[in-house]
Amino acid sequence: MGCQQSDRSENADYQYGKRRRRQIDGRIRFLTKRIEAAEVVDPEAPRAGQLETRAFFGATVRYANAAGADRVVSIVGTDEVDLNRNHISWVSPLGRALMKSAAGDSVVLQAPGGTEYLTVLEV
Repeated sequence: MGCQQSDRSENADYQYGKRRRRQIDGRIRFLTKRIEAAEVVDPEAPRAGQLETRAFFGATVRYANAAGADRVVSIVGTDEVDLNRNHISWVSPLGRALMKSAAGDSVVLQAPGGTEYLTVLEV
């Protein structure tokens, strides 16, 4: 009996180890693809023509809500989100609403809490 118990225990550890290794290998493949697809973007680099006045990835945008309260956010990649520093993802509802906007534009924010109307003050 004692021998069977230890065999099962060792087998369970082995099975867990195999499953954990598959998870880690999958994560490595995912991150490797992300790194290969990554593109370095310099938010300070000058953009030509109309693009320089519009909000794109890397831009800092100042906007006001309907009540007149204004806020400044930077549009960043999903891996760089830091709400304490007002860095929002370009795929977030707010990020999507602000993308391609220019100073003076009104944008519609479709948020889980409802629809908000924002005015872009500065890009």
